[in-house]
Amino acid sequence: MGKPVLISLPVANLSKSMAFFEALGFSRNRQFTDDSGACIVVSDTISVMLLTHARFRDFTPRAICDASKAVEVLLSLGCESRNEVDSLIARAIAAGGSTFDKPEDFGFMYTHSFVDPDGHGWGLLPMNAMPAP
Repeated sequence: MGKPVLISLPVANLSKSMAFFEALGFSRNRQFTDDSGACIVVSDTISVMLLTHARFRDFTPRAICDASKAVEVLLSLGCESRNEVDSLIARAIAAGGSTFDKPEDFGFMYTHSFVDPDGHGWGLLPMNAMPAP
């Protein structure tokens, strides 16, 4: 089993952000969810902590980036197939997210991305085939 990855993201509206990620098919770990944050389970080894701005500030003295105007991080999520990429993009848009690019097909890899309601960018790509060296 791989090492667990926990990503913490500041969110403006916790309820809206929880609903967005649940609409993508991810589950909420209620044990680590309260009025200031929610743990969204992406996979067995990846979780995302959605934290209100007030709670996020408890972890850093630095200003919170306005992700609608600047990039704070690029997040990429491996998918099983092109169909899973397209399905997640469609669900993200239906749940209030957006996309800023068109899908790209490199033959060995297909990629597309969405932006969540707080402006965090998520790249999606199936990594089941890599190009020959």
